[in-house]
Amino acid sequence: MGFSIALIVCSLLMMLLVLMHKGKGGGLSDMFGGGMQSSVGGSSVAERNLDRITLVIGLAWFACIIVLGLLMKTNS
Repeated sequence: MGFSIALIVCSLLMMLLVLMHKGKGGGLSDMFGGGMQSSVGGSSVAERNLDRITLVIGLAWFACIIVLGLLMKTNS
C-alpha cells in the first residue's frame, strides 16, 4: 500500500516538474529566475536545479514501479 501511494505522489510531482521546464517559449521556471540567461551560456541555476530534482523524482518513480512489480509477482 505504501509503494502505491509513493507512486501516485511521484507521478504527480513528475507531471508538475515536467510542466515547469522551459520549452521553446519559456516555462514556469522563468517565474523563479530561470529567464535570465548568463553570458557564459548554458542553462541557468534554476533550470539546472529543476533538472536535478526531476531526475531524482524520476528515479524514485522508476524504483516504485520495480518494487510494485516485484511485490505483485511474489503475491500471486
